[in-house]
Amino acid sequence: MLEGNEVTATDTEYAIVARGVHKFYGTTEALAGLDLQVKGNSIFTLLGPNGAGKTTFLKTILGLVHFQRGDIRIFGKLTSELESRAQVGYLPERFYFYPYYTVLDTIAFFMALNGVQKKNNSEMIEKTLEMVGMSTLSKRRLSTLSKGQLQRVGVASLLVGQKKLLLLDEPFSGLDPLGTKDFKDLILKLKATEGKTIFINSHGLSEMEKIADDFAIIDKGKCLAMNSMKSLLPGVTLEDFFTNIIRGKN
Repeated sequence: MLEGNEVTATDTEYAIVARGVHKFYGTTEALAGLDLQVKGNSIFTLLGPNGAGKTTFLKTILGLVHFQRGDIRIFGKLTSELESRAQVGYLPERFYFYPYYTVLDTIAFFMALNGVQKKNNSEMIEKTLEMVGMSTLSKRRLSTLSKGQLQRVGVASLLVGQKKLLLLDEPFSGLDPLGTKDFKDLILKLKATEGKTIFINSHGLSEMEKIADDFAIIDKGKCLAMNSMKSLLPGVTLEDFFTNIIRGKN
């Protein structure tokens, strides 16, 4: 393992590089020497059963959970440096905000939170709402929106902060088939037209198989497999591969 202050050229080519990350909750090891790499301008999904360590790892990236050993770099910078998280946006499984705020109010709030100059507000809000497909609903209160529409507002709140790395936790949870399709299209658009890196924690294997470039499977805090989606053999679904890895048949 490299020393904490040592960075390689490879590190700067990746959005996320984790090496030997250990996290203990008392005597329970949530992350057991986790190694992971996420390419820039890609869609990456982290898969695993409940309790595998997915959410813990996501929280270590955000600095919400401190790990005991190893290191994590975001675009080449250690997560111990505040600057590393300047390019990171996070959308939890359920996006909650003041229900009496309109969509416009909410986006304006997050723009102010990210220090965006007021003179740029109108143009950026218009562009962002168009990007996420919420232009016609800009004056609606959040309390009147569907789960899928709220997810779009959540993504818009990340975009106005001009974040390069978007962390999405179970983004398809609770969405109906149409909402799922629309949100998948939005994620693909963010990568293709905005150059974003999207890191997704998910149980939705079929959704991830359709949109992700790369994936990793973890269990008990260890990375069991890390591959490109194209590496799956003909006739082998991501569900098949995942099941075999977790059950130890591969």
